[in-house]
Amino acid sequence: MKDNKLKNLPLGTSDFAVLRYANEIYVDKSDLVYELASTRRKYFLARPRRFGKSLLISTFESLFTHGLRDFKGLAIEKLWVEETKFLVVRLDFSEIKFFSSPEEFSRKFASLISRCFGTVGFQYVDDDLNSAAGQLSTWLQTLRLSSLVVLIDEYDAPLTSCLNQHELFNAVRGQLSEFYAVLKSHDRALRFVFITGITKFNKMRIFSELNNLSDISLAPRFGSLLGYTHEEVQTYFGPYIAKSAEVLSIGQNELLDLLAAHYDGFCFEESGTKKVFAPWSLLNFFAQPDRGFKDYWFESGGRPAVLMEYLKSHTIKEPEEYARDKTISLSALTGSSDVETLSDIGLLTQAGYLTIKSVEFGNTVFLDYPNLEVKRAMAQLYTERLLDGKVAGQVGAGPIVKVLCEESAESVFHILNRLFLAIDYQRYPVRDEASLRAYVQVYFAGAGLDVKVEHHNAHGRSDLEVNAGNRHWIFEFKVVQGNKGETEKLSEAVEQIKQRHYGDQQYSKEVKKVALVFSVEARQFVKWQEV
Repeated sequence: MKDNKLKNLPLGTSDFAVLRYANEIYVDKSDLVYELASTRRKYFLARPRRFGKSLLISTFESLFTHGLRDFKGLAIEKLWVEETKFLVVRLDFSEIKFFSSPEEFSRKFASLISRCFGTVGFQYVDDDLNSAAGQLSTWLQTLRLSSLVVLIDEYDAPLTSCLNQHELFNAVRGQLSEFYAVLKSHDRALRFVFITGITKFNKMRIFSELNNLSDISLAPRFGSLLGYTHEEVQTYFGPYIAKSAEVLSIGQNELLDLLAAHYDGFCFEESGTKKVFAPWSLLNFFAQPDRGFKDYWFESGGRPAVLMEYLKSHTIKEPEEYARDKTISLSALTGSSDVETLSDIGLLTQAGYLTIKSVEFGNTVFLDYPNLEVKRAMAQLYTERLLDGKVAGQVGAGPIVKVLCEESAESVFHILNRLFLAIDYQRYPVRDEASLRAYVQVYFAGAGLDVKVEHHNAHGRSDLEVNAGNRHWIFEFKVVQGNKGETEKLSEAVEQIKQRHYGDQQYSKEVKKVALVFSVEARQFVKWQEV
């Protein structure tokens, strides 16, 4: 039975007018919307999928088309004094992302321009001698000063769909550049332009002469324009927090901590101080808290086309990189990349897999995974790389969580061997303890476990520790190159666990301490012992 005290969740609603009409929760960002819309400017904003870019575009569309009609009770109601109604054109480039030739793209692009600009008076004639961009240019000359608003959603969708087809990519880029050049040449008619996407391709080559575009993607002022801050979650979703805590039989503060660990931590501004929740994940959790903390963002939007296309011709960093510190220069992050220079670190940051943790020494950005959901998502990507496109379940290594929760150390030994025997050894050989540990970490993390590597205590640091159910597992790994020394290495690992008191600080869980010896020659674990 529906709880009438709860306002509807805006789950999957990308139309602002519909959201307001349906009395769904709107986390009021209208003061920032006003700050952007009150000036005669052109803006670009990059954000990962499922962060509300389309809703933001729709919010601008409503404001410039209908004034304050849909903004009753919001902050902007006391700020917006503009009475002029504008010609508003909204273009969604994801509608034209499927094509196989420049000619097919040209037809689809012309159709999109004809349909969207047609709503405000433009009439396109299918004419081989006069392109859609040329006809649009002629029409724009007839408009009065500052009368047109252009809103473009998913500008990069056509580009990312042909990322690995060099000639097609350049042809599409050329047609898009012609369109942006037309807008630039008729700047007098433009009141406001807002462009969104996931990636930041080179502005000078994609947006052509539209070089007065203000990139606010990392601007501190707009770091919380999309996504929910911790304070906003408590303010707008209080009843849902209470209801969810009751369903899970935990306190509200504990629930907030768990929500933050799973879905918070995204930072989209260069000071590294403002963190936001992923809206899609949070809303899905509140809609069905009895399911627990599922990976909603990853399942729905965590594999954007640009990343999947990129991986067809590139490889992400070696799996050993999973737990290492990652850095990029601030200039590289704030700048734009061309397809030839697109870096995996930059792309993973734009796609939401990595986020800004801090900015130090003026220009060094330290990156990490924003939360547990994304850690799992990234580990799953690495696992698929290790297994040459397969998932752990396809190689008989799927139920690792069940094994760790319920079964013996010997069972763990066997399931790890099923994994390692399936690894693409040519690309990802086990060279040493570091690579061995990294592969196990990726495997565990991809199964949803929170893994600690080189966990410190007063006497030393263990190789790998992980909680599973009511158990706390501690693993010490050793590697042998030939077929000798296996017994000695096992004894060494056992003594290390004992002498350095690994796990002695655990009082609330059953502690399982295991020494494992891996043979590079056999490509599997050959010895194990529970301590």
